[in-house]
Amino acid sequence: MDLTLDGLSVVTDGKSLVRELSLTVESGQVVGLVGPNGSGKSTALRCVYRALRPSSGTVRIGEEEIDELTMRQSSRAVAAMTQDGAVDLDFTVEEVVALGRTPHLRGNQLLSRRERELCEQAMDQLGIRDLARRGALTLSGGERQRVLLARALVQETRILVLDEPTNHLDVRHQVELLSLLRDRGLTVLVVLHDLNLASAACDRLGVLSQGRLVASGTPWDVLTPELARDVFGVEASVVPHPLTGDPQLLYSLKGT
Repeated sequence: MDLTLDGLSVVTDGKSLVRELSLTVESGQVVGLVGPNGSGKSTALRCVYRALRPSSGTVRIGEEEIDELTMRQSSRAVAAMTQDGAVDLDFTVEEVVALGRTPHLRGNQLLSRRERELCEQAMDQLGIRDLARRGALTLSGGERQRVLLARALVQETRILVLDEPTNHLDVRHQVELLSLLRDRGLTVLVVLHDLNLASAACDRLGVLSQGRLVASGTPWDVLTPELARDVFGVEASVVPHPLTGDPQLLYSLKGT
């Protein structure tokens, strides 16, 4: 299922946070949004998972505008893992993961056997099965990130929206998480700060600067020394990864 951002703009208190952003994530693709802090990446994602209403433009899931769907319908189509996805109540890990099934349940309906197995499978995939009975408030930042991703996966949507999912994760879990995203065949829009991870994980990249899309295409199309200098303010050489051939940036600070 395709995800389309069509002319999306967000204006708050007279300030343009996102400016006429148009971007399509084709079915089964992983598309990364990258850019400096404050460039509008998280704001754009909030419009996709309906935490924020755009000032103009629209978000479409397939042929349907997301605002025409009920919240339950959109929650069955789009799962989100947000930067501020805190767990404020001391639920157990397995209870937090099971919350991902909420859009599919009515009232106090209990999980079916299949749904319990789905939750167990997601915890296995994220390496958190041994934490199942732990209170969520006792987890480290990295453990909590993996729990929240498991919750998003059990929502069983075709579209997954992730805002900095590798925050707090060690290198091993960063690589495992991004490999999992590629292997599941979902339509994924993900915000990443690490350009080399974004290059390895994403089919295409969109680069935001001051709320505008300034470049889009494959990692080789987008990740150039000129873009690193103009958008991120760093000098960088771009070389192919010796194993995968993906472009990798080798940095030196501007002026050194």
